[in-house]
Amino acid sequence: MSSTTTPRNPANDRSTSIGLLLLRVALGVVFVVTGVGKVFQVGPDAVPVAALAGLISGLGFPAPTALAWFVSLLEMVGGALLLFGFLTRFVAGLLAVDMAVATFLYHLPNGFAVADGGYEYTFVLLCATAALVFTGPGRYSLSYGVLGGELLPVGGDSSRSHS
Repeated sequence: MSSTTTPRNPANDRSTSIGLLLLRVALGVVFVVTGVGKVFQVGPDAVPVAALAGLISGLGFPAPTALAWFVSLLEMVGGALLLFGFLTRFVAGLLAVDMAVATFLYHLPNGFAVADGGYEYTFVLLCATAALVFTGPGRYSLSYGVLGGELLPVGGDSSRSHS
């Protein structure tokens, strides 16, 4: 006798979705606070957009002020989108690129320890946002709660019903 099995969809697994919710909340809070600090120059270790533009210019990127505003708004708005679980894979991908640039072009030469300006913190943020690109938001998200699935699923693993 052969048995048929339905492929398991991790987005429907309760414990996996709780884990993804916790990951999204942690990342969302970090990115919102960091973005608000840059945009409004408030909060812990606030780096104003102008200072960020100077760092970006020093790395050789063109249009450093525009890029600094893009990154700052991405972190603030993207962090909020992660918190709520909307456009998660897309936003997490952009934030992963943001953290990859910060990690490899700015922090890596300072060594590992964050206390020395190293890549410890940005590397964790890079890996965590990259994980959300692969997993999506989980079922405890705005995408699943309101839309019934991801707006931008990858590889057809959305549990969204199209009937």
